Amino acid sequence: MQLWDLFIGFFRASNLAFGGGPAIIPLVQAETLSRYHWLTPAQFSDGLAISTALPGPIATLLAGFVGYHVSGWLGVLVALLGTIGLTTLVVIFLTNFLMKHMNSPILKGMLKGVRPVVTVLVAKTAFDIGMNTSFNIYNIVIVIFTLFALFKLKLHPGIIILLSMAFGILVFR
Repeated sequence: MQLWDLFIGFFRASNLAFGGGPAIIPLVQAETLSRYHWLTPAQFSDGLAISTALPGPIATLLAGFVGYHVSGWLGVLVALLGTIGLTTLVVIFLTNFLMKHMNSPILKGMLKGVRPVVTVLVAKTAFDIGMNTSFNIYNIVIVIFTLFALFKLKLHPGIIILLSMAFGILVFR
């Protein structure tokens, strides 16, 4: 039953997420923390940090992290299948249709309507994770550096992640 719940949880999160990788984060958070209680908030924050730091799509990385935590390697496979199964089939069978209607006012309207919702969901997730983070001088330095590096220096987020990992190794060993 746990494998079925894992599949359904990630199937639901993946197929209701609209707007790219970050849009799935609050949905996975709801499934893993609220609905099934597979992870604690701290474990979810760790999994999100790992998924963000690794190369690849965040949805599949989070699925792998949670799946392994719940049921080992079989859990990884089941969570990944729930995450990418339907999407893969839709892409295979509907690509031609979507390419023909890419400039449709209806499709463009749907996208404009969903963007604010995705923005709020991602902001809520960031707030929830922030509330579960212990604030000390080191974390405040990381936050200030990240804001400065992103907005003033315009560093690539990947570089900031690598620098924060190096800082973590030096300070939090």
